[in-house]
Amino acid sequence: MSIVTTYLEMHSPDQLRPKRCADGRFQIREKKERDWRFNRDLYLSVGEMWSWNDQRMWTDEQWKEYGLAPELRTFGAYYDNSLAGYYELRRDDEGGVEIAYFGLLPEFIGRGFGGALLTSAIEEAWRMSPSITRVWVHTCTLDHLGALANYQARGMVIYKREEAEN
Repeated sequence: MSIVTTYLEMHSPDQLRPKRCADGRFQIREKKERDWRFNRDLYLSVGEMWSWNDQRMWTDEQWKEYGLAPELRTFGAYYDNSLAGYYELRRDDEGGVEIAYFGLLPEFIGRGFGGALLTSAIEEAWRMSPSITRVWVHTCTLDHLGALANYQARGMVIYKREEAEN
């Protein structure tokens, strides 16, 4: 089976087509006190159904190095104060910000939160610095069927596709 990875980007905050969540019980907050376990646990629980395997076998030391890196910011999505999902933003070396990981826990998928969560991720990425030149992300055919459409609906544009055998 081949897997197609699609890379998308945005070069201006004006490209964003935001989607808001009318339900005030859905809130997104930055994880100000860094905790690598939060990143690890969400990676494992959100990514399980999408075959996120690249970090599944990491040691605690690898997770600490990743989760405590100064270029990484983590945001949790909450519904009635229950954890619903998350995203990670990571500055790259070229003036960009990658939406490194993004997703909802299984019980919150299909409830209209994905567009609002992505809107928040893009807005926060552009706020990281006036020198940001682009916000980018990649998704693949193993991810949620609506992932690519959500990225495009928010104004992100495809710039590269890669195909690999699984």
